[in-house]
Amino acid sequence: MRSIKRTLSMATLVVTGEAIFFLPFVLPRIFRPTMLEVFDVNNLQLGLATMVYGIVAMLAYFPGGPLADRFQPRNLMTLALVATAASGLALLSYPSATSLAVLYGIWGLTTILLFWAPLIRATRHWGGGDVAGQAFGLLDGGRGLIAAIIAGSSVYVFSLALPAGIEDASLETKRSAFRWVIGLFILATMLAAALAYWCLGTSSSESNQRAFRWKDAKIRSALTPAVWLQAAIVICAYVGYKGLDYVSQYAKEVLEFDELQAANLGTATMWCRPPAAIFAGILADRWSTRRLTQVCFAGVAVGFGLFATGMISAEILWVLLGVLLTTSAAVFALRGLYFAIMDEGGIPTETTGLVVGIVSAVGYTPDVFMGPLCGWLLDRSPGLPGHQQVFGLLSVFALLGFAASVAYPGKKQKEASAASKRVIPCS
Repeated sequence: MRSIKRTLSMATLVVTGEAIFFLPFVLPRIFRPTMLEVFDVNNLQLGLATMVYGIVAMLAYFPGGPLADRFQPRNLMTLALVATAASGLALLSYPSATSLAVLYGIWGLTTILLFWAPLIRATRHWGGGDVAGQAFGLLDGGRGLIAAIIAGSSVYVFSLALPAGIEDASLETKRSAFRWVIGLFILATMLAAALAYWCLGTSSSESNQRAFRWKDAKIRSALTPAVWLQAAIVICAYVGYKGLDYVSQYAKEVLEFDELQAANLGTATMWCRPPAAIFAGILADRWSTRRLTQVCFAGVAVGFGLFATGMISAEILWVLLGVLLTTSAAVFALRGLYFAIMDEGGIPTETTGLVVGIVSAVGYTPDVFMGPLCGWLLDRSPGLPGHQQVFGLLSVFALLGFAASVAYPGKKQKEASAASKRVIPCS
């Protein structure tokens, strides 16, 4: 019975952990060219909307961490999912660029203040100290599987709603068809809210009901170098993840794919996420999270660097797919590692919420600057030159992430921390 409950808990964390981001991020990742057209916005305007999200989220991470240390994950996560889905109804009316930015600001509150830290705390509790890598690998790998399923389903729904084909469809026809996709994402988010409410338990071991002791937590965790190095790792890894948002646009503008082909290529990268994150988590528990992080950053730097050269084309399809899928796998593996590394850095479990708040507030700043920056680069230099600049930027951040992971405390510090906890004080 305990194993069944444990499996159900992880499955719920997986489904809800991805569903919360269906509307803000999965939708534009798969349908970016279509969204630009039907919402009548350019790259910079969409980037500014995500920047608003990033600013609100950055401010929400700080109170969200202590909130997760005090209240039950189930209640916070359910409320977050319902609020995200309800506000997403505004997309059905195709709001202006300004209204879209306001909507992204609302999502910054619902997805981060109420959801993110409770998700990470619940996952770390699930894994304990022995299988942290497996826990976070399962979380992100499972989230990737959910994202790939919803992506494939949404592309299929979109194609069914365009019986005459994408080439001959008018703008109004595309808008009508895309409403079905938006509706699918809203429905899936609401179903995830119901799953969170009914399947996540309420346990005092998962939720700290005592008053939050800021001074104690700050001394024990916020001032350690490991926290700030982890934040740097998250920044660089998340830049690579945000960079995958431009795959479908690259396919359309440079490789000359049509919109459905471009969406399918973007979906193909997402299928790398489940095996990459799960395998990385398992390998990290048997080897070293820190060293595996270094390997993944090196792979990301090389992969995006090859795209930056402009030599990757659709003429040799297997080379294109090989480099793209390998790079995507390394990016998604990092997502399964950058919170699992907390145990290797000796960060106490009881301050997980606070540390997640600090690391996330710094680490997810790419939500603020990546959208406007990449949008500006692509609008300033249309076609291949703009995409080369974007991929070059991604490669540089991967190299910086490699350096941060080399500097991150290794197993020796973790073992020393564990040994100090075993010392019995003299009476």
